[in-house]
Amino acid sequence: MDHSKISTLGQLKRSNYKSKSIKEELRENLISRLKKKETVFSGIWGYEETVIPDLERAILAGHDINLLGLRGQAKTRLARLMVNLLDEYVPIIEGAELNDDPLAPISRFGKDRVKELGDDTPISWLHRDDRYAEKLATPDVSIADLIGDVDPIKAASLKLPYSDERVIHFGLIPRSNRCIFVINELPDLQARIQVALFNILQEGDIQIRGFKIRMVLDIQFVFTANPEDYTNRGSIVTPLKDRIDSQIITHYPKTLDIGKRITQQEARLKEVQRNSIAVNEIAKDLVEQIAFEARSSEYVDSKSGVSARLTISAYENLMASAERRSIINGEKNAHIRIADFVGVIPAITGKVELVYEGEQEGPGIVAQNLVGKALRAQFVNYFPDPDKFRKQKEKSPYKKISNWFGDGNTVDLLNDISQAEFEKKIKSIPGLLDLVNEFHKGQDAHTKLFLMEFALHGLAEYSLISKHNLTAGLQFKDLLSGMFSIPRPGQEDDDDDDVMGGRI
Repeated sequence: MDHSKISTLGQLKRSNYKSKSIKEELRENLISRLKKKETVFSGIWGYEETVIPDLERAILAGHDINLLGLRGQAKTRLARLMVNLLDEYVPIIEGAELNDDPLAPISRFGKDRVKELGDDTPISWLHRDDRYAEKLATPDVSIADLIGDVDPIKAASLKLPYSDERVIHFGLIPRSNRCIFVINELPDLQARIQVALFNILQEGDIQIRGFKIRMVLDIQFVFTANPEDYTNRGSIVTPLKDRIDSQIITHYPKTLDIGKRITQQEARLKEVQRNSIAVNEIAKDLVEQIAFEARSSEYVDSKSGVSARLTISAYENLMASAERRSIINGEKNAHIRIADFVGVIPAITGKVELVYEGEQEGPGIVAQNLVGKALRAQFVNYFPDPDKFRKQKEKSPYKKISNWFGDGNTVDLLNDISQAEFEKKIKSIPGLLDLVNEFHKGQDAHTKLFLMEFALHGLAEYSLISKHNLTAGLQFKDLLSGMFSIPRPGQEDDDDDDVMGGRI
């Protein structure tokens, strides 16, 4: 059907157009997509076997939906993608504020229009992108905002008494008739406002003050909420929860690979950054590992969750750190270093809620600790576990490196040194290159350099050597000398001798 050639009710009738509810639209289009083996919720990773099947079942059942999960679990993204399951265009009575179906108007305006003009009633077409409405639940949201109220100005301008239905100013929900309507963070909505949703969900009609209105709305409701035991701001009242047909529980990525896919998809990088900064898979894994460590950390409030936005921001900061270093040194290209992870600290401190013990340590120290734990966790994926050689030090592949530091040697790695100086410093440590060549043959020169730096940090995390904060970098030295040495000028005097893993 060519909607562009249909502009009146009479033409719509002659086209054999059949009205259907929004839930029928979603159901029919979902069935069509599933039969064609098409991806329904594109860009959503990690939910293929869990959340998405539940969501598809709810749509097939014609349910209103509550997406329950911690922050950063793509709840709103899922709701917005449901728009793609709507028909591309639907007809509405032209000028109707409630998107009245020309074949079944519900508003006073729509009914009067059809009664007055009949088949000559003008119609317009509403695109699927305009059939999505979203409201963030905040304590100041009122019943008038969501459902409606009497408008004194309208009554005065139309010279109508308050008893006339036409003086009503409709809220967001009636104006979202024939649309997907999303309320984000439902528990934050005041209980009395939640009560006002009962009748809409159960009967499909609305109640405004003392008006006797039977206006059956056609809306697909989607709510999002954090688990009730997470927030002290409020909860979903039991009767409302009972009227939401399907509650679907979301979750964080279960593997690093899924996390990486999400991060790479969502990271907002400039084209020049993508072209001039080389980042290897180990660095990407480390970024994701930070989030995994945060979600299991004793210093982070697990009920609050750790959003996927942490890794996205961390990755953007990591790239920015390398870009800044290349600009300072006048280098056209840059390769990610472990030292660049100092730039991800601000992305962590603002995105984790700390428990009391974490607050005592401070967000900066906790963030360093999480980066250190990520390094430690990933280290054993690329090198032998140092703990296996605690009692057999002579057989340790790290013996040559630790002995060199044990002889009193130190290495200062500043964050912004040039590539040439970085290479010189790393290669000056005996045994590092041999270690990488033994366990990672065939790697290119830049990857080997990264692995050498990675090994250095890994050994510090496993307490074979020590590392200390300098004003603009790190100093590596022997573990015992690090415990008793007095900080030099320019070296931070703090209690966490081993940074990024530390002794928190």
